[in-house]
Amino acid sequence: MTHSLKTKLMKKQFVVTVEMEPPRGADPWGVYEKIKPLSALVDAVNIADSPMAKMRMSPIALAYLVQKELNLETIFHLTCRDRNQLGLQSELLGAHALGVKNILTLTGDKPEQGDHPDATGVFDVDAIGLGRIASNLNNGQDMLGNPIEGKTDFFIGAVVNPTSEDLQAELEKLHRKIDSGVGFFQTQPIFDMVQLEGFLKIADQINVPIIYGLMPLKSAKLAKYLNRQVPGVHVPDRLIDRLETKGREAGQEIAEELFLEMKKSLSGVHIFPMGDIQLVETLLKENYENVGCKKAI
Repeated sequence: MTHSLKTKLMKKQFVVTVEMEPPRGADPWGVYEKIKPLSALVDAVNIADSPMAKMRMSPIALAYLVQKELNLETIFHLTCRDRNQLGLQSELLGAHALGVKNILTLTGDKPEQGDHPDATGVFDVDAIGLGRIASNLNNGQDMLGNPIEGKTDFFIGAVVNPTSEDLQAELEKLHRKIDSGVGFFQTQPIFDMVQLEGFLKIADQINVPIIYGLMPLKSAKLAKYLNRQVPGVHVPDRLIDRLETKGREAGQEIAEELFLEMKKSLSGVHIFPMGDIQLVETLLKENYENVGCKKAI
């Protein structure tokens, strides 16, 4: 499968990606059926790597199946939590052999936060180190500089938080990731373009595409939970008031308004469905003429 996502981003075309969790079990087809309705509406689907340190199917295996069965490009997440230096390199080489070439490099949540709290966290390297490992493989070397048989061709991604309270520290980390070989970024959910003002003033100087997060809100309860429990995420009170009044309908309206605003000036949107695929499908279908995706419905 070609790097169509990479090509579109390099051409500064607007892209849409969506994030999915692998199943908690050996049957991939339930998740596959959730992704299927979006296959003509998005440019790529992210496959998470045991998010929140909760055990899930291998993201590489599911990414391969999605590409094979749906002809939909994937971005597989890879964390440093569960694998040492040998394992990370082995996983990357295996993914490349399967044609799974877009990667999102992540440090990973600590095991004690998840459903196997006694599991050992490895963390031989962090996300920056993992980016460097993937970049080395692209150059035909292992992480120690030894030659390998054939180069890889990974499109290496990482995360950035444009609404961080310490924006300077976040920018320093971003530039370190770029230096490690990162070629694109995805962000946490944004709920108000005003939240991006400080970051966007300097984003034009960053010569790497950034895909900004969008999470449709189903309820005021969810919005309040995010404000309490998720660091770096803030849903404005005025949006919570709308959700209190109109519930899921308001959530869909807010998502549509934000999507169209993002489309005007940003490289792309990364959607977090929060289990509500129908809401995402409606959002994209109703605004399909405004989306850069060129697939036929």
